[in-house]
Amino acid sequence: MPTTSTDTTPAATRAAVILPWERPDRDQDVRAAEARLDEAVGLTSSIGLVVVLSAVLLLRARRPATLLGSGQVESLKAAVADKGVAVVVIDARLSPGQQRNLETALGCKVIDRTGLILDIFGARAATREGTLQVELAHLEYQRSRLVRLWTHLERQRGGFGFLGGPGETQIEADRRMIGDRIVRLKRELEQVRRTRGLHRSARKRVPFPVVALVGYTNAGKSTLFNALTGASVMARDQLFATLDPTMRGIELPSGRRVILSDTVGFISELPTELIAAFRATLEEVAEADIILHVRDIAHPDSSAQRSDVHSVLTGMERDGMLDAEWRSRVIEVLNKVDLLAEPRALPYRDDIVPISAMAGDGLPELMEAIDERLTSAMVVASYRLPIHEGAAIAWLYDHGEVLERDDGEERVFITVRLRDADKSRFAVQFRSLLATMEEAPEA
Repeated sequence: MPTTSTDTTPAATRAAVILPWERPDRDQDVRAAEARLDEAVGLTSSIGLVVVLSAVLLLRARRPATLLGSGQVESLKAAVADKGVAVVVIDARLSPGQQRNLETALGCKVIDRTGLILDIFGARAATREGTLQVELAHLEYQRSRLVRLWTHLERQRGGFGFLGGPGETQIEADRRMIGDRIVRLKRELEQVRRTRGLHRSARKRVPFPVVALVGYTNAGKSTLFNALTGASVMARDQLFATLDPTMRGIELPSGRRVILSDTVGFISELPTELIAAFRATLEEVAEADIILHVRDIAHPDSSAQRSDVHSVLTGMERDGMLDAEWRSRVIEVLNKVDLLAEPRALPYRDDIVPISAMAGDGLPELMEAIDERLTSAMVVASYRLPIHEGAAIAWLYDHGEVLERDDGEERVFITVRLRDADKSRFAVQFRSLLATMEEAPEA
């Protein structure tokens, strides 16, 4: 069994990472397994555990009791004892029974992929909303673990009434308390989401296009966010370094202002509890005029990571959170080109821009690509307005790109490029004015 080197780290922090792998033993599958194991080791290390043992275990068949085969469990037990491992991370989803049986067989704590990611999110959530979302996901996960996991929860408490009766078991009481807490958390989160909705409505009243950063975790989204905005959002070479959405305004080469939104990173087999819990973060993606899909082009598994991100976005489309046209709003940002072992010609297209967020390479081209994409989605409209209607004229300057203006004695003839949504908003806000004025033909 392959292992990492030993050290003198205290046993309480020692961990083993095991990847059960069911795919055929072909070259590409071996490389995929190694990349997945490296990711799991990175996830485990990111919460302060020191990985002293890691391995890929090929599964011929899933065992209902332990997932792993009996021989693999015995071999793992000996390695765990030899390395003084306190926590074993199984990079797969375990049933409650499998988790309990493995803990008994190995003599140490066992957590699965979902539990590991939940622990990371719990340690990183900084805002009130993030904390509530993580706690909700934890409780949803724990509620499913109360079935036959801890036998000590089967003891009974006293009943009510004169005769008492069998009362309720401890497991029923715990399940009821978790259910009550989940209801309260959902109520609090709904209030937070209403507040976020009000903020979003306020942004629409003073509308700026929204550009959302999405991508696999550790692809460099926060580094790019900082490079474009001059902000100081935490950006580390670490999985899930950023959890809560952050927004800043930036100015494009044309002078147009946009809101840039940094979001939580995606990951393969993202637990369903977290997809639901971080709906508010994903809502920022759904509202975006442009989606910047940031990819770590130097990562050996970059193509698979791209597929994982598209899988999450497609799931959002399936759930009605994202419209069917989202693909037309995506610009692929190929980050970390400076780390490519063999530099190769990467295309500059309107939908693909190679950059290095750390070194600053390609950032001007990216800003121009965003500008061009926004411009292509705009419409050109011409208006005849009374010369004294300064508010309407100023509105067009603030929300559009004035292409031509001709001031007459009584009328201003103005041609402006606007987002379609802004054109509709102008028509509503200045409805009474436009009703008395003839709108000139659109260019």
